[in-house]
Amino acid sequence: MPIALVRIDDRLVHGQVVESWIPYVRADRVAVVSDAAAKDATQQMLMQLALPEHMSLEVLSVEEAPAFVAAAESEAGRLLVLAPGPVEVLALLRGGARFGAVNVGGLHYSAGRVQVGRVIYLCEADRRALEEISALGVRLEGQAVPADAKMDIGALLRESRVG
Repeated sequence: MPIALVRIDDRLVHGQVVESWIPYVRADRVAVVSDAAAKDATQQMLMQLALPEHMSLEVLSVEEAPAFVAAAESEAGRLLVLAPGPVEVLALLRGGARFGAVNVGGLHYSAGRVQVGRVIYLCEADRRALEEISALGVRLEGQAVPADAKMDIGALLRESRVG
C-alpha cells in the first residue's frame, strides 16, 4: 500500500481531511500516528465515525507506527498517514519509514507558538523537527487543502525565527 500522503494536522481526522484530502489522494486507509490518540478509545471511535464506511483506520503509537507503515507498503491500496505534529513524523523517519514529502497542514496557535504560515504555528521543538525532516531530504509542503498552492515550508523556516 503506497503512502498517498503524509500530513501533519493537529486536528487529525476532521472534515477537511475527509472531504478534501482523502478523495484527492484516493486513500482507502488512514493511519494516525499519535501516542495520545492511541491511548484514547473515545477519540479513536470519533475518528472512525468521521471516515467513510469503506475506510479502515489504524491509530498507532509513535513506537508502533514505523513497522506498520513499512508493512503496509507491500499491501494493496493507498495509505494516508496523519500526525499531530512534526515530532511524530520525524520519529517515523527515524524508525525507517520512507517518503519524499510531508504536507504541513494545520498546526494551530497555542501559547509559545509563532506563526510562520497561514495556519502554521511552531514552537521551537516543532521547528527543530521540521529542519531535521528537511535535512533528511524530505520536502516540506504547506497546503491546507488540495486547491491551495503549495508553500515551501523550508523557505519559511529559513525566513522566520521562533522563540
